[in-house]
Amino acid sequence: MKNSISKSTLNRIAFIGNYLPRQCGIATFTTDLCESIAKQYSETTCIALPVNDAITGYAYPTRVRFELTEKDIDSYLRASDFLNINNVDLVCLQFEYGIFGGKAGSHILALLRELRMPIVTTLHTILKNPSQDQRRVLEEVAALSDRLVVMSERGSEFLQDIYDVPKEKIDLIPHGIPDVSFVDPSFNKDLFGVEGKIVLLSFGLLSSNKGIENVISALPDIITRYPDVVYIVVGATHPHVIQHEGETYRLSLQWLAQQKGVESNVIFYNRFVSLEELTEFISAADIYITPYLNEAQITSGTLAYTLGAGKAVISTPYWYAQEVLSDGRGVLVPFRDPVALAEQVINLLENEAERHAMRKRAYNFGRAMIWSEVAQRYMESFKRARAERRHYIPPNLSVKALDKHPWELPPIILNHLKNMTDDTGMLQHALFTVPNYSHGYTTDDNARALLVSILLGEMGKSESLGLTSRYLAFLGFAFNDKTKSFRNFMDYQRNWLEDTGSDDSQGRALLALGTLLSHSHTPAFNSMAGWLFEQTLPIILQTSSPRAWAFALIGIYEYLQKFAGDRRASNVQNELAGRLMTLYQNNRSEDWRWYEKELSYCNAALPHALLICGKSIPNNEMTEAGLESLNWLADLHRSNEGHFVPIGSNGFYQKGKERARFDQQPIEAQAKVSACLEAFKITGDKFWNKEARRAFEWFLGRNDLNLPIYDPTTGGCRDGLHSDRLNENQGAESTLAFLQSLLELRLTEQIHLSMELLK
Repeated sequence: MKNSISKSTLNRIAFIGNYLPRQCGIATFTTDLCESIAKQYSETTCIALPVNDAITGYAYPTRVRFELTEKDIDSYLRASDFLNINNVDLVCLQFEYGIFGGKAGSHILALLRELRMPIVTTLHTILKNPSQDQRRVLEEVAALSDRLVVMSERGSEFLQDIYDVPKEKIDLIPHGIPDVSFVDPSFNKDLFGVEGKIVLLSFGLLSSNKGIENVISALPDIITRYPDVVYIVVGATHPHVIQHEGETYRLSLQWLAQQKGVESNVIFYNRFVSLEELTEFISAADIYITPYLNEAQITSGTLAYTLGAGKAVISTPYWYAQEVLSDGRGVLVPFRDPVALAEQVINLLENEAERHAMRKRAYNFGRAMIWSEVAQRYMESFKRARAERRHYIPPNLSVKALDKHPWELPPIILNHLKNMTDDTGMLQHALFTVPNYSHGYTTDDNARALLVSILLGEMGKSESLGLTSRYLAFLGFAFNDKTKSFRNFMDYQRNWLEDTGSDDSQGRALLALGTLLSHSHTPAFNSMAGWLFEQTLPIILQTSSPRAWAFALIGIYEYLQKFAGDRRASNVQNELAGRLMTLYQNNRSEDWRWYEKELSYCNAALPHALLICGKSIPNNEMTEAGLESLNWLADLHRSNEGHFVPIGSNGFYQKGKERARFDQQPIEAQAKVSACLEAFKITGDKFWNKEARRAFEWFLGRNDLNLPIYDPTTGGCRDGLHSDRLNENQGAESTLAFLQSLLELRLTEQIHLSMELLK
């Protein structure tokens, strides 16, 4: 048999599985395996067929010859045709239920059934208690494969005992790892600014089954004994988690670190790192921790990497860890037990000789796992499969502590904004994510949208010009020359439903126009916005809504940043600010620091307006009143657990009566973010920056129901929080509230960073 194996020639091998730059462990493994074999066996051509989970695909290297679409079964059939006609001698499949379409990844069977060459399948998951579909798929994958590769003894046992696979068909080949030197952990610590520190490390794509919260919970006990400990968590949130949940899990970890008082000892490196970067992180670690929550893990690339690098390892006892950390190569602690974890960390740090002996045992064990060795083992398996089947033709993937850089903001996704915008402007409502034509358009929403498009321009987004033009055109169309005011409601057939819109629509239009005139460098926009601003400014004095005054005052403040000599604008500012101040003085009491006898909607706009008027006029009494009322509102908005709770719209909050908890509206969070960021700019007090972030976190899931209001799959925002569920509609007001908050936070961050660089 050995002779027949050695003489078998494999000219062309195809690797099926995820592939870099897709961000996942399977992609990293497939790429490393393919490249290692290509490097060691130059006479063999290696090609790759990755599976795309996104319509746009990825920027793959030239080794990728054909791309499968995860949920399109026809692409699997086309791939089998491609392989059959391109003289492929063997297919190496990376099997994981979650990367292929169909129930339990069953689409891959359509491809395997049609192949005419040997198949060697690496099994990345082997379940002890599979569902009926999972059992069926794995059994057929095993039957269609000539050989099966597992990475642990337990995996081999499961295949034999649970899936009735003959032992002779199974090859045990360890998880491949890079070949790194056995170095002192202090060697690379200066790269990350942690020289002189004791480094605990976890890495990998972040998801809620990783158990990172248990390490953070263990840190207070560890730091009491070793105050120089830092815990570095390396890796981006898993793309599928981002798609469905956003950054809720990472945020929960950051909140936990702050709650435990260890934010100065925790570093998140939120990136999908290269192998070179990963190697440097690993080399800097004194102790590596895998605190996974689930026993049913048959392999772990992250554990394999650190074991082979000669790290002292502490792990929960999932299957793979039990096996590779035996014989003193690591320490196991119970699942979800921060106390035991802290004890073991302290024990290893106190017993340096044992820790280094453990490192050496791990490093020596890992020598058989380096990719050059693993590639040879795979080639032996490939040749064995080829030899056994040669007479058979079947029918057919700057570091900062949390207190220095507490979190990362979500990406700016404009899909839903564009979906809700047509040739006329932005539609008012949606049924789920589908624009609702029956409710038409409003000036309110298009003024909000214009403000968002201006902020996009400040961020350098190319979409800004087109969107600004669209929304500004709507305001121009909304202007009624007879009344010198804006109309608000327009039906889908472009019929105005009134001659003069609400007070709020006048104020919001002035807010957007004033902001545009302050920031725009497009002469045509400025000319139109300037004319509209001048024509409609007097009408705001005829309104009776304090919120309309507040919106207008914010717009006038922006306008005066560029046109400070405009006496009429200054006079209107003085008049409206005086009205707000009088309201506050007349209604304020020791237990009621507010402008009216009721808190209703968009409340934070009132102190926001008074604050900036105090700065602009200037008037210290207004500034103090704005800060006092905003601080009182912040206390009202803060739950016992510390998260943001806006005034509910089902009854609001009348003085002396019970406040409404629900429904909670996105516009409340946006108004609070804007007001607090302005207070932060004016005072420099970091308290206000934290309050702005607290309000923004409401969108991301830090709220009464722990449910994300923001939808990362669309870039839209759900219409609110009921007492028991989300309002799943994603209308204009809510989506614009989220985008405005996000953009204002990003711009504030940019300004703060610029100031830091200039110091």
